[in-house]
This record gives sequence, structure tokens and C-alpha cells, in this order.
Amino acid sequence: MLEPDSPDLSFYRKKFFLSIIIPGMFIFLMWLMKVIEILFELDLSFLGIYPLELKGIPGIFLSPIIQADFKHLINNSIPLFFLATGIFYFYSEVALKVSAWIYVLTGIFVWLAGRDAYHIGASGLVYGFASFLFFSGIIRKYFRLVGLSLLVVFLYGSMV
Repeated sequence: MLEPDSPDLSFYRKKFFLSIIIPGMFIFLMWLMKVIEILFELDLSFLGIYPLELKGIPGIFLSPIIQADFKHLINNSIPLFFLATGIFYFYSEVALKVSAWIYVLTGIFVWLAGRDAYHIGASGLVYGFASFLFFSGIIRKYFRLVGLSLLVVFLYGSMV
């Protein structure tokens, strides 16, 4: 059993706090964009992905930080925080690469296959992170990650 001041426990505590920095900063950016949108009475949905149009390409990079309303923002923030923290904690050596690939590929897939409308929100990231944790958990036989991803998707699905 680890003692409260043992070096092993402090290592895991430090690793956990480092794992929440990038997800926390991204979620802060999402909230900041929504607050700016409300304060200045803006509608930034035009920054979303518009499929198969040149005007939609910037949305591949901008749409995850734009949310429709506060309910949408909360429903994306909570699962995104837990899943991204899980990736940065359990896969710290590849977390940035995985996150970048999921971020860009979900945007590209929406741009290629979405309906003719602006698409905004971080739902693609949530499902991408959950899928990564699920399948990597199965491949590595680390069933706690499989359970975490299924729990978050179950709770997230009920929020939607």
C-alpha cells in the first residue's frame, strides 16, 4: 500500500495534474469562446464546418471550440475532460499525436460526409477519444480503459 508521502504516490499525483493541463486549457478555450459570443452578441456558427465547400475548411480546425449554447457546451465539456485526461494520463507519450489526429480527422470526415449545414461542437472529439480508449484498451487488454470509455459514452449518450 502506498503511503500518502511516498515517492510513488507523488509521481502519480504529479502525472495526474499534468494530464489535466491540456484538456483543461482546451475546455477553457471552449468556454471563453461561448462567453465572448454572449458578451458581444455574436453568432460564431459560421466558423463551423460546411461540408464540401471551401468556406467550410476553416471549420475543420475551429468547429470544436464553437458550441451552440451552454447546454451543448456543458454536454461536451464533461465527457471531453474525462476522456482527454484519460488519454493524457494513460498514453502520455502519444497523447498529443492522438489528439491532433482525432481533432483533424473528425473535422475532415464531417467536411466530406456531413449534411449541407454548418456543423459545430466537440462531439466528434468525444467519440474519437472514447473510441481510442475503447479499442486501445481491448488491444492492450487494459479493460479499465474499456470500462471508462463505455461509461463515459453511456453517460454522454444519455446527455445528448
